Amino acid sequence: MTIDDLGRAVGTTGPALYRHFAGKEALLGQVLVDISARLSEQGEELLARAEHPDHALDLLLHGHIAFSLDEPALITVHDRELGNLTPQDRDRVRRLQRGYVEQWVGVLADLRPEEPRNALRASVHAVFGLLNSTPHSRGTVGREAMARLLFAMGRSALTAGREAPGQTST
Repeated sequence: MTIDDLGRAVGTTGPALYRHFAGKEALLGQVLVDISARLSEQGEELLARAEHPDHALDLLLHGHIAFSLDEPALITVHDRELGNLTPQDRDRVRRLQRGYVEQWVGVLADLRPEEPRNALRASVHAVFGLLNSTPHSRGTVGREAMARLLFAMGRSALTAGREAPGQTST
């Protein structure tokens, strides 16, 4: 992608971007840091509203699914460009991502206290892979149908072997 492409994407010229950023690398760093910061802040806000761990998990899932369905281009840029960040920006992104993952792990630890945290962490990463596949997997499925599908699959994966309140095994 050229700087002119980036400028057109945000409604200006490529050279105009240099008034705000030292270069393409700085712009990319800001975009990817911003993505991770937004998810982390959203997670904190959702957890503050949660009434109990099951509610917290539902809120986190709905929030991440909305991001995945509404911002597929950001997911694609992140996947393709993370390795092109400066070491400092890559460290900032990774630190924010670890914090976001740990928000989810904390909720799962409340729901599945018998599970080791490393297994819970692996579960979160696997579900992120599912949720973040939307730029490739959505196809012609409508947004609401895809949101329901991702929620059901994500919740099932994260609560495997545990019954939700009010459910009984048959």
